[in-house]
Amino acid sequence: MSNFLAVDTSSRHLTVVACKGDKKTINHIPDCAMNHSVVLMDEIDRALNEVGLTPAECDFFAAVTGPGSFTGIRIGISCVKGYATALNKRAVGVTAFDMLSYNVNSGCDYLVAVDAAHGNFYVCGYAADGACNLQPCCLSLQAVEELKRPVYGFEELPFNGYTRLNVSECLYPAVLAKIAEGGEGGLFALYVKRSQAEEERAARLRKV
Repeated sequence: MSNFLAVDTSSRHLTVVACKGDKKTINHIPDCAMNHSVVLMDEIDRALNEVGLTPAECDFFAAVTGPGSFTGIRIGISCVKGYATALNKRAVGVTAFDMLSYNVNSGCDYLVAVDAAHGNFYVCGYAADGACNLQPCCLSLQAVEELKRPVYGFEELPFNGYTRLNVSECLYPAVLAKIAEGGEGGLFALYVKRSQAEEERAARLRKV
């Protein structure tokens, strides 16, 4: 079993996982009011202390890379890149879609979804064997419903055939699955659509 530290700051919640051999701890704040930058380091210190792990003993560091809160994603990635660079260790990215899909056991094609606000949703689709068969996209509620697949997520979402997973339990198995597959891809933010500021700028330019 690897030693590692993993963080998820991509949404309103905060999850920190520390694993040392067969010991692990999961610290989860359901809603930290988008205050991740204030509480993250304290939660990391607490998690590391609970399993008796130091950053230098970690084999790798992992962060959820999105989609989700643009600011939250950058906080998690910056934190993990800082540890990995300073200690010359591996940095692993796990998307929010990975975090959900690795925790779904479905007998049919399904979707995983994250709230994108304004009635839209970040969506990715998978076959029953876990292979991705719908690339990440941003869809309206109606467009998601028209796909006629069961939907999984970690928030309260208004879909028919929706299953809400316990987000505090999703990160740890997703990191293990990602590493078992090779953990390739590096640590890069997954932005499925432009930020609100970019959308507003583009709208202003169209009016010029």
